[in-house]
Amino acid sequence: MKLSWRVGRRVAVVGAGPGGLSAALALTAKGYDVRIFERHQAPRPLGGAVLLSVPVLAMLRQYGVDLSNFGSYTSTHFRNQKGKLRAALPFNAKVEEQFGIKGWHYGVLRSSAFSDMLKLVPEGMIVGGYSLKSYDDSGKVIRLHFEDQETVDADMLIGADGVNSVVSKQAFGDPGLFHVGIRVWLAWCNHFEGVPANTGWISHSRQHQASFFPMLHDGKPGFEWWVVEPSSPTAPVPSDPKAHVTNIVSQFANPMPRFPAHTDFSSQMFRWEVYNRPSLKAWSKGRVVCLGDAVHPVSPYAAYGMGMAIEDGYFIAKYLDGRDLSDLSQLKGAFAEYEAQRVAYCNHHVELARRLGKLFHRLPAPLAVLRDLVYDNTKLLERTLSKDYLKTAEDFSIALTELHVKNVRDQAA
Repeated sequence: MKLSWRVGRRVAVVGAGPGGLSAALALTAKGYDVRIFERHQAPRPLGGAVLLSVPVLAMLRQYGVDLSNFGSYTSTHFRNQKGKLRAALPFNAKVEEQFGIKGWHYGVLRSSAFSDMLKLVPEGMIVGGYSLKSYDDSGKVIRLHFEDQETVDADMLIGADGVNSVVSKQAFGDPGLFHVGIRVWLAWCNHFEGVPANTGWISHSRQHQASFFPMLHDGKPGFEWWVVEPSSPTAPVPSDPKAHVTNIVSQFANPMPRFPAHTDFSSQMFRWEVYNRPSLKAWSKGRVVCLGDAVHPVSPYAAYGMGMAIEDGYFIAKYLDGRDLSDLSQLKGAFAEYEAQRVAYCNHHVELARRLGKLFHRLPAPLAVLRDLVYDNTKLLERTLSKDYLKTAEDFSIALTELHVKNVRDQAA
């Protein structure tokens, strides 16, 4: 606790994941005193590669992350099992121009992106080995109680502690987590030849998804690839993951069957059982506000979990800017603006991802056949994605005027 800790400026963040780091970096830039309390002795990036969208990259750029060799931009193609194109997500030229960033999705190894964010965190801001037990909100101050540690007083608390959030559970009750019916095998590997450049596939059979995107890890080219299959809380886990996953991708068009041979399954493959919670209408209570998986865990069909958490942290800071945190009315006003910006938007993407998961993995065989006939022979999938995903995301991007390159340059000047 060597850094300043001034009444009216004190922000306690629980959880040193991407969302917690994002909030901390953005709030520090606005003059607040921030501590990130992490239950592990040091932050640990989990999982393989991720896809980050242009607005998220622009936020990271504003924090100070160098984007020159950060990720690999990708044109997204939806295909059937045999490789036939069903839909392609176009780039938005206006968004590219406004942000000065080519494309829309960028593949990056999660640990590389996380490491770039960590480098920007001031020394001493992350307090390791602090596991939150509970908190007390008196209305005037919030007191955090840690396992086997002293208490800490703050003006506000940000719950960024993941899907099993202690903060969210105390604020909003039992989250009611439920399995969404799918399992993800998420992997990454080094680059190999014979795969189209700057192109990613999301391909489906009757019950499985097999997909890949180009990415960078530590500036080096590679691929993230994954398999989605039906699952349940009681579904057995294959004893030989490599054989299991290899068998699934062998039934898809090239280049999908080639990825397992280039992947070390002991260190480059991660299994993820996907859980969601019922959508919340509010993410704040008193002096507490939450972000990321603590309030909106999302299935991989959104390709947006890490990105949404980073965005949440950015917007919390945006609406707190200039507020006296000791004044509860000012705090609640900022939280209301944050929720108006984020709750409906994030819930839309979470629920869309859940619907897509059911559509591609839980339909009875006759309906799955009909689905494939429609998607293989019409533009329905492309129209659905354009309306429910692209349009919403593009409108969101265009409204972020403070991150457009012209305005960023004007602010710097």
